Amino acid sequence: MLSNVIIFITFDASYRNIPVMKKLLTCIILIMLAGTIGAKANFLAEKRDTSEVLNNIARGFDVRLTDPTQTIKYADKALQLAKKINFTRGVAAAYRIKGLGEHYLGNSEKAIENYFEALANYQKINNTVGEVRIYLNISTLYQYVDYDKCLEYLYEARKLYQSAKLDNLDILASIYLNLGNIHQLQSNFNKALNNYMQGYQISEKLGDDELKVTAMQNLGVVYTSIGNTQKAKEYLFESLTLAKSLDLNSPVAQINLSLGEIYIAEANYDKAQQCLQEGRAYAILSKSEKLLKNFDSNSYLLELKRKNYESALTHLQAIYRQDSIEYSSRNSAALSLFQAKYRQEELKRENERITDRQKYERSIAIGTIVLAALLIVVIVLLTSNVKRKAETNKKLTELNTEISNQKDNLDRINHHLEEIIDERTKDLQLKNKKLSEYSSHLSHQVRGPIATLKGLMNLEREGLVSQEECIQMMIKCVSEIDDKIIDMSDMLHNPERAGM
Repeated sequence: MLSNVIIFITFDASYRNIPVMKKLLTCIILIMLAGTIGAKANFLAEKRDTSEVLNNIARGFDVRLTDPTQTIKYADKALQLAKKINFTRGVAAAYRIKGLGEHYLGNSEKAIENYFEALANYQKINNTVGEVRIYLNISTLYQYVDYDKCLEYLYEARKLYQSAKLDNLDILASIYLNLGNIHQLQSNFNKALNNYMQGYQISEKLGDDELKVTAMQNLGVVYTSIGNTQKAKEYLFESLTLAKSLDLNSPVAQINLSLGEIYIAEANYDKAQQCLQEGRAYAILSKSEKLLKNFDSNSYLLELKRKNYESALTHLQAIYRQDSIEYSSRNSAALSLFQAKYRQEELKRENERITDRQKYERSIAIGTIVLAALLIVVIVLLTSNVKRKAETNKKLTELNTEISNQKDNLDRINHHLEEIIDERTKDLQLKNKKLSEYSSHLSHQVRGPIATLKGLMNLEREGLVSQEECIQMMIKCVSEIDDKIIDMSDMLHNPERAGM
């Protein structure tokens, strides 16, 4: 009975907890539903903002060779929004595009600062492709400032590309083109030509027209250096046509500059002047001081060849002023780049320390919030349990009283069952006795007539008794057996008869 009481009480307590559990479960479901709706709304908004960041980055990249100032504006828009939504990949790409814009404008220090910012963010999210691109960009930046640094970053890009087993053909083409530039500066024209051709073939395979313009322009320059002006013109004119169709101001200016040099060397001064005039116009559009200085140099050479000494002197004075400025700026550029790199590394280390501290503080805050939430839940549950305890005790008292009454009833029922069992046992014993007597009487009373029947059958078989006499005596034996069976049946079904 005790086990039954325990089971009943436990079931009742669990039953009383169901409404509270339902309320708690309903609250949890509502909170989760609200969180899901909010998360979905935030996801859609974030996706929209992410798309806007990527669009601005793409626009900035597209106009880098046409108007670098617009590249910087698009990059600033993307950077501001990417930081707002904590889109690290977008932040890294925006810094890279801004660095490209500053590079094409000739602002080396600003360019490398943006490149290092991009590199730090790419490394934060383990974006190997982004890291390789940045190393290539920094290598290009050092190309005319620090030859050793240029090679260092270029080899780092190639090493990372190979170790990561990347399958990105546009990056591979850029590696080849940068290697070609290095060999061109070293006057190792065969190696330069080989690397430029590798980049050109990849650009054709990719169908990347901008990359193809750069590759053909470089091929034209190297063919000019080795004296194959016919081949140089073929590549330069093809790249010029493609660059104009793509509205690439800077490449158009550079190609015209190379063609102008070829025509000056061929003493074809009219075509040289035509190329220099067209190229200068595109250089002005691209806002590149370096390109304008190169056009001044070639214009001076052209006027000198024509023996227009007054015009040549004007260009020479402009070149002298520019050289003076460039000499001091170039000497300071290497130092500025080094200082920018040092500042960037210090900033990177400081950012890492800040990030670690923020992670620790965030962990502490999350732990505190979780602990507070758990304490609130415990307090609510304890308060609810205290309120239910009084009601539960009252119910338990009533249940125990009811169980006691049921126990008394069960005791009375058990006592009555015992009496019934005793009575039925006695009845069974009496019936068993009668059955035993019946069996004994049947064996004694019936066996005699049956033995007589068997004897009569033997006598009739041997012919000692006539058939008619045998039948009469058999009828008599059968009647005697029938009387005895009736008598025994009466004895069994009549309780008043005590024995046979």
